[in-house]
Amino acid sequence: MAVARAAADMVSTPDEAQKLEVIRLGHPILRQVADPVPEEYFGSSRLHDLFRNMARTMGEEEGVGLAAPQVAEALRLFVYRIPGDGEMAAVEPTLLANPEIRAIGSEAEEGWEGCLSIPGLRGLVPRHKRIKVRARSLEGQSVSFTADSFQARVIQHEFDHLEGVVYLDRMTSPSSLAFEKEWERYILRADE
Repeated sequence: MAVARAAADMVSTPDEAQKLEVIRLGHPILRQVADPVPEEYFGSSRLHDLFRNMARTMGEEEGVGLAAPQVAEALRLFVYRIPGDGEMAAVEPTLLANPEIRAIGSEAEEGWEGCLSIPGLRGLVPRHKRIKVRARSLEGQSVSFTADSFQARVIQHEFDHLEGVVYLDRMTSPSSLAFEKEWERYILRADE
């Protein structure tokens, strides 16, 4: 997976960061198109604080992504992280502001998704397998990279939040929707 680590402002989450409330489906901001991050926000303490607080919230909620609209901030930005394993390199908490994404090729794959704003559920969602990402970093630098597989899925999921879309809207069939305990018991174990 190609990731522009240095340009993406990987910053550790300090202890003084605050955990934010994650709003749930039904709150109107989750269905609105978010506003671009204003130029004066880049490099500001306001954006640094928002990043730290969102990164802490994402970590404490055991998520891999969190969009600003999910914490009632109508801004076009999200934070994400990739835990990493033998096949995938880890990505430390990263902020992407005013992102643009485009599919590379037509290959798509279905994968299981959940959402911190729709707790307790999982569903199969088709996503592009590879995407090109262009965004701005915490300090305002241009960031451009290619993401594939799980990283591409996470970025597409969070980008959808900036457009007022949730993963339920992307599901091809509601028949795969499952509560997490049943998903773990009947589906995840069966796949292993």
